[in-house]
Amino acid sequence: MSVVHHFALERPDEVAIRDEDAEYGWAAVDDILNRAINGLGAMDLGAKRRVAIFAENSASTVLAHLAGCLAGCSTVPVNFHLGVDEVAYILGDSEAAVLFVSPETSERGRAAAAEAGCTQVIELSEWRGWLAEQSPAAPPESLAPRPNLMYTSGTTGRPKGVDLPPQMYPGGSSMNEWVANIQASNRFVGAGPHLVIGPLYHTGPLGAVRLLPCGVPVSVLGRFDALKTLQAIDRWKSGSSVMVPTHFVRLLALPLDVRTGYDVTSMSVVAHTGAACPVDVKRRMIEWWGPVLTDAYGSTEVGTICSVSSADWLAHPGTVGQVVPPFVRAVALDDENAELPAGVEGKLYFEDGTGRGVVYPTDPAKTAAANLRPGFFTIGEVGYVDPDGFVFITDRFSDMIVSGGVNIYPAEAEQVLIGHPQVADVAVIGVPDAEMGEAVMALVVPTDPHNPPDPSALMLYCRDHLAGYKSPRTLEIVETIGRTTMGKVNKRTLRAPYWPSDRTIG
Repeated sequence: MSVVHHFALERPDEVAIRDEDAEYGWAAVDDILNRAINGLGAMDLGAKRRVAIFAENSASTVLAHLAGCLAGCSTVPVNFHLGVDEVAYILGDSEAAVLFVSPETSERGRAAAAEAGCTQVIELSEWRGWLAEQSPAAPPESLAPRPNLMYTSGTTGRPKGVDLPPQMYPGGSSMNEWVANIQASNRFVGAGPHLVIGPLYHTGPLGAVRLLPCGVPVSVLGRFDALKTLQAIDRWKSGSSVMVPTHFVRLLALPLDVRTGYDVTSMSVVAHTGAACPVDVKRRMIEWWGPVLTDAYGSTEVGTICSVSSADWLAHPGTVGQVVPPFVRAVALDDENAELPAGVEGKLYFEDGTGRGVVYPTDPAKTAAANLRPGFFTIGEVGYVDPDGFVFITDRFSDMIVSGGVNIYPAEAEQVLIGHPQVADVAVIGVPDAEMGEAVMALVVPTDPHNPPDPSALMLYCRDHLAGYKSPRTLEIVETIGRTTMGKVNKRTLRAPYWPSDRTIG
């Protein structure tokens, strides 16, 4: 039987998963999983057994991911904001044999699948018909779930496929062993019903897929709404969630009488991830919700590197925490890669006790650039380590922009803009944004300084070729971006005028 069969026997009518439009008991989930696993098993999935999911948040999106895992596949979450060409690239690069779509992504998904040669497309809003055709029999228990293949952008502007690391996706030779490993390592197991408020193409929210087979009920919200989040916590007595600073900012922006009108005392674990959180924002959240916030600092490529409880954060305001296993230490290095003393800012490097470090399976050059030596790696940030081993982030030496917890790489927008006939040169940077943390800004050198392009027109041009969240929210016409004779641009220098010198993050 499926991994939730015993829950179906013990509590068949208890809600196992719900979204804003539907809810399913454990018995219904057991039947859906059996049929979906068998349906995928009957398909020709190719050697890599990849199943892509290009869908907005819903209970069915979670179930499609879980069915893929339990069918021994590697599911590929695809950002539902992406355009046809971007999705087609991911489908082709991942060699996905099946694509699940939602009503909002169906048209783009089908066009991308046709372009990439992916012939099997299933719409989740209509998948009952497909499920009805599949066998409800118990699938083989020997199928071994495989890690998600996550796509993370690179400096070339093309996203790279990265398998979730072992500490984020515990292995197992069978379904039951996989579930046992999750139960032993996941902080949300035992915390109460889980609430998904972030997009399921992100690593953190996607973790809900692995909670359901542990018997943890899951509630899924659509695109984030602060009021709906409070209502959901109050109504469903949610006990855990994954949030980013933008969620905190929007929750705190609600009127006081609204915030105090809902009971949030059921929340016992909130993992804060995705981006640095302003110190005052995090302090206000702890004052409101209690000491339930736990930082999870890291990246898709390596998982959680550092963590810190609310109590330790209050004692070390602004820290992202201390390293957690399998990582054994954090150090700051100078420009010659010499280790710096405690409290001195430098390039942050971390040592992985397993020797794995950062791995990009299809990009050995990028892997080599991230690892100074085997297992000794950076994720491109500047900061310092205090005498107690608490890590503080002060900047990034990579070009990545983090807006609302989303990683955005400037190269993609730069490649689009440089193709415009009125653009001679361009640099895309992150600038302060009160709500999103950072916003994307383009600095454009015009081909004809006497007849510069209209900034609004250039931003629309960019949106026609890229997902909206990757496109500049502001654009300035400048004389130069300071490119050297070697063609390099100092993004930190370009950002400096827009950032306050007393910038404090944590």
